[in-house]
This record gives sequence, structure tokens and C-alpha cells, in this order.
Amino acid sequence: MSKVFSAHAVSVDGYITGRDPGAGRGLGDGTTLFDWYFDGDTPSGVFDGFTLSGPSARIFDTLAGRVGAVVAGRNTYEDSDRFGGGSPHPMARLFVLSHRAAPEIGETQTLITTGIEDAVAAAREAAGGKDVALMGGGVLTSALEADLVDELILHQVPVLLGAGHRFFQELPKHVRLRLLEAVPAPGVTHLRYEVAR
Repeated sequence: MSKVFSAHAVSVDGYITGRDPGAGRGLGDGTTLFDWYFDGDTPSGVFDGFTLSGPSARIFDTLAGRVGAVVAGRNTYEDSDRFGGGSPHPMARLFVLSHRAAPEIGETQTLITTGIEDAVAAAREAAGGKDVALMGGGVLTSALEADLVDELILHQVPVLLGAGHRFFQELPKHVRLRLLEAVPAPGVTHLRYEVAR
């Protein structure tokens, strides 16, 4: 069965956006969380325009190659300017989890309003045997509560942002992780954890 994972760039103090994120402002002021996408000399084999360091390109492209569908929360969707009506991944369908209607949903996007279980099930079906990626702290928190997450990947950037959207909301329970891999790279450390069951 396909896996469900979350991979996010995160500051050392736990933020996934800068200050004042939102529609028209992207992921906020002063964020350097994604500089490592463009700081290297190795082109991504999956995302056009990304030039990463060698170690980051290997990690990033391996993860990106696993993705068959993406589930994003409504805040992430809005903060990312609705992904331009498409998907954050060039080859994966987007499922937007929201508790309210979203009339602006694009033709290649699917709105799910009935909860994380239904969103992950629909994404798994669309993924065609590939993995489901989760985007956003709220989606991840809900999926952890429902015991749906297999792996958690943190692309930890050595910066303290001090404000923005925190990656983890209040977790409903204690979640144990097992470190599978730690890869230091220029401007980022890639940490891959398995959710212990």
C-alpha cells in the first residue's frame, strides 16, 4: 500500500512560513526556508528551475518521485495563491481539505470537506500506487490524530524566524518517531523519520 508522508521546510524554531503569510503575500515576509531550492548547481529532475546542492537534489528528487497525489490544507492553499489553479507538484493531483466551500477550486484540483480520512483515501486512489504527500500543519496534525502518517521529513533550515505559521499545531497525542536518515547539506539538514506504531 502507498505511504502517507509529510515533507516540509521548517525553521529551527518550528515555523513553515515567515511573518504575515496570505493570499498575495505568499508564505510571508523574510522567509529563507526555500533558498536551498536554488542555491546549488544540480538541476532537479522533477521540478523545472530548481537547482539544488548535490545532497539536496538526491533527497528532494527521491521524495518528489514518490508522490502520486498531494493533500493540502486550506491555509496552505490560500497562502500559496491556490497553486495557480494547479498543483504544487508537476505530476500529482491536488486535494484541498477544507471545512468550507471553495468556489475558486481549479479543474485539476479536488475539494474534500468530509475530513482527513476521506481526503487521504481519495488521494490514495488517485495516486495509482504512489505515495500521498501532506502539506500544511493542520493537515499533518489531523492525519497524525487519525494515525494515517507513515513518515515525517523535515528539511530543517538553520534560521530562527520568530513568527509565522508553526508547523505543528497542538498535537492530540504523544507521537513517537524513529530517525531513518539525517543528511546535512548546504543551507539545510534533511531529517527523515518513521512514525512509530
